[in-house]
Amino acid sequence: MKGLSFGALSLGALSLGACRRADPGAAGSAAAKRIGLSATGERRIAITITADGFVPPESHVTVGEPVALVVTRMVEHTCAKDIVIEDYAILAPLPLGEPVQVRFTPTRPGRIRFAACAINMVAGELVAE
Repeated sequence: MKGLSFGALSLGALSLGACRRADPGAAGSAAAKRIGLSATGERRIAITITADGFVPPESHVTVGEPVALVVTRMVEHTCAKDIVIEDYAILAPLPLGEPVQVRFTPTRPGRIRFAACAINMVAGELVAE
């Protein structure tokens, strides 16, 4: 229970930082969105669902490097109650206020779209390089 509380607190702090409007061209802005490598070598990226959609809307990953998206839905009234990554056959529910880890390994370079809602109104992308 202590680990969950600490994790939720850490993600909350990261979420608050991610809500600020950063200059998309600012140096290091993509690196600021990464949590870092886990003990298992996964690239961990925090993504928050706010009234503005997925924050950040785009992150960079490396082909062949395992990724763990840590997705937290912070708004109750939204259609974004699941995350879908069609290219990797991923569908995961996003309960309110609970971080959900979505794990996969990008296998090819390019854009990996993730979305929510029945008609993909809320979406973001990972750029695999």
